[in-house]
Amino acid sequence: MCDLVARTGRHQQRYEDGRRLVAGCIPFRYRANNDETSGDEQKKVVEVLMINSQSGPGLLFPKGGWENDETVEQAAAREAIEEAGVRGDIVQFLGFYDFKSKTHQDACCPEGMCRAAVFALHVKEELASWPEQSTRRRTWMTLPEATSQCRYQWMQEALLTGFSDWHDKWSKGGCGGGGGGGDAV
Repeated sequence: MCDLVARTGRHQQRYEDGRRLVAGCIPFRYRANNDETSGDEQKKVVEVLMINSQSGPGLLFPKGGWENDETVEQAAAREAIEEAGVRGDIVQFLGFYDFKSKTHQDACCPEGMCRAAVFALHVKEELASWPEQSTRRRTWMTLPEATSQCRYQWMQEALLTGFSDWHDKWSKGGCGGGGGGGDAV
């Protein structure tokens, strides 16, 4: 039984310029590369965690409403716990990504427009139980696998232009500036 409870409802939801504000993350970890052809140096492979969609085919990254009583980073970390059952460190803001929601249209946002702030989350713990485990499956995959399985174009863009670009710079010892939308939080 899970002691954590997912937040529900829209009474605390943030809106800006007719858009619902959303926070999400791309959870990642490293695993040893067991490929014999990689040479003497033991390289690590980055994997990202995706979850199933509750409304159709394809996989997603954890994301959800950013509420008035939390920072955007807290909201992204909360969504990772609620939807994917992982905890970790927010290590980089990747950018803002705009999209249209087909399921979340309301009086404050009749067109269903959303703006997602997306972060890289270095996973430190996988929970045995989490709030949405009865409806969510989590899957670790390589970046090429995740790119091909990603349900939404904006999430694919966050993975390719946000996460991958940042991770390439970061893993080579660069400053690791944000990608994607490029706007500061």
